[in-house]
Amino acid sequence: MAKENTNRVDGQVRAGAIVQAHTIEQLNLTQQAPPAVPWQLPPELPYFADRTDEQQQVLVATSEEPTAGGPLVITLIGMGGIGKTALGFQLARSLRRLGRCPDGILHLDLDDLRREGTADPADALGELTLGLDPDAVLPPGYADRQRRYWTASQDKRLVLVLDNARTGAEVLPLLPSSAGGIVIVTSRGPLHDLDTARAVELPLGPLDGEDATGLLRATVSGRLAADPRLAADPEAAAELARRCAGLPAALHVAGRWLRRYRHRELRRLIDELTVELDREGVPVVEAVWDAAYASLSPGAARLYRLLPHLPGPRVTSGAAAALLGGGASAAEDALEELDEAGLLLPRPDGRGLHDLIRGHASRRAEGAAEDVPAARRRLVRWYRRQAARADLVAAGPRLVVARPAVEEPGLAEAPDLLFASAHEALHWLEREHLALYGCVRIAYEDGLDADAVALCEPLWTHFLDHQHYTDVIDAFGLGVAGAGRSEDPLAVVRMRCQLARPLWEQRRYAEAAEELRVAVNRAELLGSTELERKLRASAVEFRGKLASIQGDWAAAVPDFEAARAEHLAIGNTYGAMLQTYLLGRAALALGDPGRAIALLTEAHRVAADLGRERMISRTAFELASALRAADRTDEAAPLYRAALDGARARKSAADELRVLDALADFHQELGEDDAAAGYRAEADRLRG
Repeated sequence: MAKENTNRVDGQVRAGAIVQAHTIEQLNLTQQAPPAVPWQLPPELPYFADRTDEQQQVLVATSEEPTAGGPLVITLIGMGGIGKTALGFQLARSLRRLGRCPDGILHLDLDDLRREGTADPADALGELTLGLDPDAVLPPGYADRQRRYWTASQDKRLVLVLDNARTGAEVLPLLPSSAGGIVIVTSRGPLHDLDTARAVELPLGPLDGEDATGLLRATVSGRLAADPRLAADPEAAAELARRCAGLPAALHVAGRWLRRYRHRELRRLIDELTVELDREGVPVVEAVWDAAYASLSPGAARLYRLLPHLPGPRVTSGAAAALLGGGASAAEDALEELDEAGLLLPRPDGRGLHDLIRGHASRRAEGAAEDVPAARRRLVRWYRRQAARADLVAAGPRLVVARPAVEEPGLAEAPDLLFASAHEALHWLEREHLALYGCVRIAYEDGLDADAVALCEPLWTHFLDHQHYTDVIDAFGLGVAGAGRSEDPLAVVRMRCQLARPLWEQRRYAEAAEELRVAVNRAELLGSTELERKLRASAVEFRGKLASIQGDWAAAVPDFEAARAEHLAIGNTYGAMLQTYLLGRAALALGDPGRAIALLTEAHRVAADLGRERMISRTAFELASALRAADRTDEAAPLYRAALDGARARKSAADELRVLDALADFHQELGEDDAAAGYRAEADRLRG
């Protein structure tokens, strides 16, 4: 039977190889194209208040060719709303036009990664590395990620705009390794602990004079002809600019507010602001935002009050519809109105909410007759629904334990997303991962325990390719707590198993073992339904994986065998195939290639029958390794190539790297030095 299966697999591989195989020369030619130069900036503003002195200082500082001492660090310091980020973006564009950053521009907002005041440096390093090389393989540990980033940025002449740093200690690990790099840091205060040899510190004050009036004039005019009111009454224009305290964030909103009342006399509008200031004692900038808020329609005003509850940095129409409890059209209308009023700001990946304006929106919500808990429930359940859809497209049907979603009034009209491919679904999960992790926290805070667990399920699929360890450990920890609070035994087992993996990948083996001890004990108390038996087998499998990760394959084998027996008993073909694959790996690790070949041949056949692309590729790789160990090199070669094709088709850089390393060693053993060198060079490129 094993021979029959082997022949069948080899026939399938040979047939596929006729279509898919590439020569080593073709492989190297097609894979040597460099990644696209990153450009992580939003569209350029139609008008920018020059800040000529500051720009000139930066251009002088960057005009000298660096010889050593690390990258040049330019720190822009000033209060919120002063225009630090806008200036940082403008400087980056100017440097690009002057040819001083041919290797691209990166942008990272540390506030996007901040949890309880702290930004995880490992996540930040991962984001920057992937910005330089989207196919990079990210190791799990902080130190390894830092080395990977240093390698990716070596000799690069690039600009990094690093927003919202609070301390120099946050900045130092993120500096590129090249002396030709330029890092533009924005911060609300001096970074006294930023110890770097090449640094320029630029304190930013409010705009004054023509710069402030010019920004106001440009914002009022927009794409239209210049507003004649400003030319007719320049003193009134200057007065309004002064009342905005020279803050670009306030001038932008004030200009949009004036544009809404294009036929109202300028002096009258300013007098209305002055009356409010004198009578109510409202701060200057607050009065400008109050005026913009008062001009909104009821729907847009309501969305404005609810937006501070959005956990992610991006504002999308789907999330807005969920907050409002209506359809996409009403949400888009409200967002367009907020955009027109200047209350949203452009981001490299869409629209966002300025921190100062977020605070104003929160203050406007105080005392409003708004059902905030219902809006938060709708938001959580909308994200849950979209994430489940993405998970189904990306991973296919699989074991999930979440209880059915509760129908939420007002959510039926919120738009659903359509995912045309697994790649598109996985891309959405990555783009929205901050919002999804934030929704887990909202769900737990609001007692929506089933929703917290349900959101963790698609985040598991996302985690397999994107290891944001701080977020995932926090989320699955809340999933464990929520499952225990709701006394859901299935969820307790599932969440503890899923929490164990990121723990052991961070080498926190004792904590992972404790999670799995509880999970296995709880699983033994489950009943005899198919789902309960699958979950029991899964818990035992996780325990075996932890043993194998620590190199104890002998201890892992009984767990994999027990899990396979359970899956076979309930007719779960996929589960049994997965355990057969793990047992094959164990046999190979324990020095029994013959048994490994039999097990992996069977696993590969079933994976192909089920159409599971990830497992087809992985079983092909392990089977090739077993055949190689048994000196059956002619049979191993096409399987290795099939595994490489599969990894590339799935854009799994980690799997691709593993296969490339194996192919390099394989051809070296065969004395085929040129082929080995080609694969090794490709692996080195992938590592950066």
